[in-house]
Amino acid sequence: MECKSREHCGGCIYQGVPYEEQLAAKDKSLRRLLDKHEIDESVYLGMEPALDCYGYRNKMEYTFGDLEKGGVLELGMHYKGRFMSILTTDECQLVPDDFNRVLRSVLGFCRSKGYRPYHRKTHEGILRNLVVRCGVRTNELLINIVTASDEFDEEGFKEMLLALEPELDMKIVGILRTFNDSVADAVIDESHKILYGRDYYNEEILGLKFRVKAFAFFQTNIDAVERLYSDVLEVVPDVSGKTVYDLYCGTGTISQLMASKARDVYGIDIVEDSIEAARYNTELNGIENCHYICGDVKEKLDEIPVKPDVIVVDPPRAGIHDKAVKMLCSYGIEEIVYVSCNPKTLCINLDLFRELGYEIKQIKAYDNFPMTKHVEAVCLLTQKSGEKEKR
Repeated sequence: MECKSREHCGGCIYQGVPYEEQLAAKDKSLRRLLDKHEIDESVYLGMEPALDCYGYRNKMEYTFGDLEKGGVLELGMHYKGRFMSILTTDECQLVPDDFNRVLRSVLGFCRSKGYRPYHRKTHEGILRNLVVRCGVRTNELLINIVTASDEFDEEGFKEMLLALEPELDMKIVGILRTFNDSVADAVIDESHKILYGRDYYNEEILGLKFRVKAFAFFQTNIDAVERLYSDVLEVVPDVSGKTVYDLYCGTGTISQLMASKARDVYGIDIVEDSIEAARYNTELNGIENCHYICGDVKEKLDEIPVKPDVIVVDPPRAGIHDKAVKMLCSYGIEEIVYVSCNPKTLCINLDLFRELGYEIKQIKAYDNFPMTKHVEAVCLLTQKSGEKEKR
């Protein structure tokens, strides 16, 4: 499939490259990284290929801007090699067709109103981002426009999107306006307003139901994450009657999958929306032994009243803070499962885990984001022989 934006869009690096070559390049890059960190290649179990190369993303954050300063309004991804320039990407192949339909309609509406992109230095303009999310299993669509807190035709924006619904494959369940006046070049929720419906969508993973709030972290490739989590559950040691820590837990997917066997599961995440959703999801699924804490893992571990028997970590791309790694190692449990969305920070963390008495039992990689550079991995760490006696 030919992508019209592949030469200039900064979102993908492998568009136009045969998939077998993409997979081989990622595998080679990961092997090189493992070698750099002196990780024995015998523990690497290889890379699982993508389940689908197209239409797999359930979330996209688009940016308003222009190609040339003062030029026509654009909405899409950053132009390759020109960070301040935005390229309209209304035929993206990585998202459902509805995302492209919504993007085109929103861009047309904003152009017709003469709205301009927000400029971080001059604080002029209003438009910042468009965030589109969907429930793959539920066919629910959540649309969120991020603006500065200037005058914006909220009613017209809502009516324009609702008029589009007959052309969509999914049902619009929520339209939001998020206010962001910060100078940071990021999607920040200083406050938000529901223009229609609700501020969340529903999803289903491996038989469990999840409410996903507008700013909660949730995996962006549902088919792939079902495979990933199924493998995680096989790697995790038997949790029957045990206390489990699910750290960087997001909306509580992994913790709730383990809850049926565990005595208790404690989840920590720094994103308030995620923890709120996790708590709701336990009620939705009739689970009573999951307990959630909102905050930074390294600051909140001491608030859990029971020491762990099993630890699963699934940190953001920045990895785990050294302080948190040291705290996890201090518990002296036999096995730790590390789910990573960034092999570089995984390897950096593994250096410290090994220094503190753990060894790598196995690493398995997953190409869950074809066309892009991103790779996920699941690593099993075991306590070195003799370390438990030392403690």
